[in-house]
Amino acid sequence: MKPSCWTPLPRLCCETGAAKNPSVVLSLAQLLTEQPAAPPPGWIEPGLLPAQGILFVGGEPKVGKSLLVANLALALASGQNRAGFTVPAARRVLVCQFELPVAQFVSRLVAMRRSLGPDGTPAADQNLLVDTRAMGHLLSAPQGLNHFLVAAREAAAEVIVLDPLYSTHDQDENDTRSMAALCQSLLRLRDASRAALIVVHHVRKSIGRDEIGRAFRGSSALHAVGDSYLLLTRPSASPTAVELRFQFRYAAPLGARLLELEPQSLWFSAVGAACHPRPRRKVEPADVTQALAGIGQQARHNQLRDQVMRATECSKPTAQLAIQEACLKGGIVQDNGQYRLPL
Repeated sequence: MKPSCWTPLPRLCCETGAAKNPSVVLSLAQLLTEQPAAPPPGWIEPGLLPAQGILFVGGEPKVGKSLLVANLALALASGQNRAGFTVPAARRVLVCQFELPVAQFVSRLVAMRRSLGPDGTPAADQNLLVDTRAMGHLLSAPQGLNHFLVAAREAAAEVIVLDPLYSTHDQDENDTRSMAALCQSLLRLRDASRAALIVVHHVRKSIGRDEIGRAFRGSSALHAVGDSYLLLTRPSASPTAVELRFQFRYAAPLGARLLELEPQSLWFSAVGAACHPRPRRKVEPADVTQALAGIGQQARHNQLRDQVMRATECSKPTAQLAIQEACLKGGIVQDNGQYRLPL
């Protein structure tokens, strides 16, 4: 028997292309009668995961993306509030992860599970499900998409975790058309399963402080499908501290948040709001000269640009303009494709 949450998409008539179900097209009056008195709460509040929404979680390698997403999956499955987020109710969660062998991933869950307590453990044990054969299936191929749909149906999933996105496709992430096609596969998975998606994805190199949604690889395509974006960064040299920054499509803005990882339990906990970044200032030629001196005698353009961005927390275009200005004013010299200090 099919789970009640699984509703297949209407079949189309081969001859006319029209749906056989006559209620596919509804008037405003009909839609209003079906409208709930109040919008349903998000799966994770405030605004992090809307019902049947798509949340992208990103950050540089080894920053803790997969650990945090596993935390969120267990919080959803157990119905417990974690890391400063409110989980209104327990949800059925299907985890499709591609980086760890199943046994190693289960060991990670076991460590986290100990902190759930007698109230949360039974719910998590029943509501958290793992696709043990996710490896090798591609969303970008019809057979792969069908695999995930079958797994979602079997799990009666309300939330599907894909970790990481690049393991689910063979497309060029620098090509907008390829990424747009992949995003259509994500939408098909969401619509056919009627589940919310949590998608772990990596970010571009050299992102600016204020970049969130546009920090993700293939951002122009991802912006068309994502409902919320969560970016993890390392605010200090501490290996256990991360800063979360948010961008929501339908919810009010949420300030940056600091989390601390407890190495034994593998749970993140909120330690307060992140400090406001210092006010922006103009990047001067002297900043470029100092950045180049910090690298060494000479550097390629990308090396110098990235060093300027790190030192001044500016955007890529700002760093490039500052390098051009420093060249015009003689602060640095471009020589044979590289930059050096004046002799």
